[in-house]
Amino acid sequence: MNVKTITMAEELQMAFEIRKEVFVNEQGVPLEDEYDQFDTLNGQCEHVLVYSDEQPVGTGRIREVEGLGKLERICILKPYRSLGLGKVIIHALEEIASKQGISKVKLHGQTHAEGFYEKLGYQTTSNVFMEDGIPHILMVKEVTPNESC
Repeated sequence: MNVKTITMAEELQMAFEIRKEVFVNEQGVPLEDEYDQFDTLNGQCEHVLVYSDEQPVGTGRIREVEGLGKLERICILKPYRSLGLGKVIIHALEEIASKQGISKVKLHGQTHAEGFYEKLGYQTTSNVFMEDGIPHILMVKEVTPNESC
């Protein structure tokens, strides 16, 4: 398994297909809510793909919001969820934040994944709120910025 920062339109399309399968088809998020103005390669955010046996099976993105790194659209195709790939995606996104000199990251985690994020050092900082009909919580984590990379 490996993770790669997306640099080509074909890779971004693979990420979109994974997100559509997980969020739209599996979880019922409306298609028009899944994609937004940050789904580009123009530098507003960084997207990653995680691979298993050279097949893209998971994705996530990070963008800077008010001085924090916001981890978003993190998902893995169902057959690959028990392989530790979520941790790989999170660490890759945190590394991107660190290289950008960001010292704190946040995410809107689905409540069923709260324990997963807690194991990775995230702390819940909100009550449950609804996003696209799914219960979420705000979680944050301090990361060590490394601007010299």
